[in-house]
Amino acid sequence: MSIETILTDIEGTTSSIAFVHDVLFPYAAHTLPFYVRLHAEEPVVAGILDEVRAVANEGGADTERVIGIMLQWIDEDRKLTPLKALQGMIWEHGYTSGDFTGHVYPDAVRRLSAWHESGKRLYVYSSGSVQAQQLLFGYSDAGDLRELFSGYFDTRIGPKREAGSYRAIIEQLGPGADGILFLSDVVEELDAAATAGMHTVQLVRAPDIATGSHAVASNFEEIIV
Repeated sequence: MSIETILTDIEGTTSSIAFVHDVLFPYAAHTLPFYVRLHAEEPVVAGILDEVRAVANEGGADTERVIGIMLQWIDEDRKLTPLKALQGMIWEHGYTSGDFTGHVYPDAVRRLSAWHESGKRLYVYSSGSVQAQQLLFGYSDAGDLRELFSGYFDTRIGPKREAGSYRAIIEQLGPGADGILFLSDVVEELDAAATAGMHTVQLVRAPDIATGSHAVASNFEEIIV
């Protein structure tokens, strides 16, 4: 296949699922109540809280109720845009203060760097906010990797399991879908990308991951473009 553009997922693909669930999510859950109370009157945070009220259909919810809604969403692993936006702001504090660094698999670092050097255009599409994506790669175990990527997409472009989201990405990227490769560990995401016309490879880093009809690789070194 002739690939000029590579679009990659993060969790389970470039980065460990354990890092997200054992480090990022607990940090956000622990810090969120204090962060919201401290910053609730600031325009950006106030706007996020209004988005939460709208999504939850609780227009009259006070700040404490909104905090409770978001903590429940974290417990349920809800991938909702206002929650992701606030988590990104909280994680920025964690990264910049040195509480943790972003996990990126060494094989992903090597191959992404090689693709970038060869002139491939690299993009990220994750359920985490664009800010959270940039923080993870900017404060990664391997240093600042942001220069490798030409752009980032999150759920504001659309849900990751819907073909329309990938069609919208194709329109923004410019070249035809035939030149785009999407990498993910989730079959339903790959199915949606393939329906939109993208090439696909599934990263299967653990033996218990469900597979479908897509090409499979256990790490980035096995992906040839």
